[in-house]
Amino acid sequence: MRTVRINDITIRECGNSGLNLSFKEKVEIAKLMDKVNYSVISLPALSGSRGDELLVKTIAATMKNSAVSLTVGLDRDSVKKAWDCVSKAKHPELCIAVPVSAVQMEYICGKKGPKILEMISDLVGYAASLCKDVEFSACDATRADENFLADCIKAAVKAGASKINLCDTAGIMLPEETTTFIKNIFAAVPELSGVSVAAEMSSTLDMSTACAFAAATAGVSEIKTTVSGEGFPQIENVVRLIDKKGENFGISTEIVKTELSRAVRNMRKLSGQSEITSPSLRTTISGDNDDPVTFGAGDDINVITDACRKIGYDLSEEDAANVYEAFMRVATKKSVTGKELEVIIANSALQVPATYKLVSYVTNSGNIIQATANIKVLKGEEELTGVSVGDGPIDASFKAIEQILGHHYELDDFQIQSVTEGREAMGQAIVKLRANGTLYSGSGISTDIIGASVRAFINAINKIVYTEE
Repeated sequence: MRTVRINDITIRECGNSGLNLSFKEKVEIAKLMDKVNYSVISLPALSGSRGDELLVKTIAATMKNSAVSLTVGLDRDSVKKAWDCVSKAKHPELCIAVPVSAVQMEYICGKKGPKILEMISDLVGYAASLCKDVEFSACDATRADENFLADCIKAAVKAGASKINLCDTAGIMLPEETTTFIKNIFAAVPELSGVSVAAEMSSTLDMSTACAFAAATAGVSEIKTTVSGEGFPQIENVVRLIDKKGENFGISTEIVKTELSRAVRNMRKLSGQSEITSPSLRTTISGDNDDPVTFGAGDDINVITDACRKIGYDLSEEDAANVYEAFMRVATKKSVTGKELEVIIANSALQVPATYKLVSYVTNSGNIIQATANIKVLKGEEELTGVSVGDGPIDASFKAIEQILGHHYELDDFQIQSVTEGREAMGQAIVKLRANGTLYSGSGISTDIIGASVRAFINAINKIVYTEE
């Protein structure tokens, strides 16, 4: 049985897919991937910020099983900087991604074929002098001239590449075409027998999972996936397909399937991609519909932490304290159901350090007065106060917070939704702020929708501050 490695590109692609993950969210997602035995976790090229370098170094030092692959730029300086960041990983990899189709070579690099071949040899050779595992990623390979693609692969292998990645960047392949394409490449480039071959299939035609499976059956040893499946094969679909049909083709994966669903669910919660509740998990702590389990203000932190553990959350001491604090804000007003506890966990754990913490908020509004808000927050040991008027209590609250900050951020989106039903329903607010062209989202929960909105705004602010620092 041949093992097909799983290379996850969720973190690498988060900027392109619209996900705005915080530093800690990316680290926590990487930890979950490592736990279920992903072969490789791919990270994006460094942008030049100190935060990017710190992220790579943190993930590299944290991974116990997974290799960490870092995409480099198209010059030697970027290769060296990338190596300096990823070198401490247990299994470091450098990825040289170069366009090989006529259209992309001209558009991205401004170079013709011969110069591209020179660049591949130079960059791969330099990377191989630093790192044992170097991937040459042939971008837009399925639209490249077959002879030129073969020459590129040969040049990369000769220069020291240990892995060749074939990208269907345009997403134009059908499964049968994928099989033929992969087999033709193996036939044209005998040198591939000595290296690993990966496939990166896009989902323009919604065929990426089937094409990835076809590539695996045709001989590739690594498939690139994402958690969401947006734009690329979804990890759960790929693993399920290999689990059900892989034996017929002599292939399998090393993914820990018993842990995968829970890990993916937690990753999606971190990235805000899915519903916060799961029926299967909720049953564990909620019991039958006729006899639901609830929690109240009399339950101490150990009871709540144990309940969190039963539904799959092994919280750190800091996260457990944050969850319990949020739980008590609700529990002093009403009993908390299992579903509501999951919402509290999702919104209180795994967050960035809180530069600003809400102390209190007071709002006044009515049909004959202008809405006002008085907000108090803590920054370290310093208590800061903002007072403002606005078009409604939420608008006034946001302006009061901005008064404290001394800075205005563009409000890109604001949503309010009910999490549970009834007169004492919990509400969730989602705030998306734009800073320097980047979108930051924050969420807050409360039985008071104004309180939820204030907490969501401050949560987004904390992500901006953490990233900028």
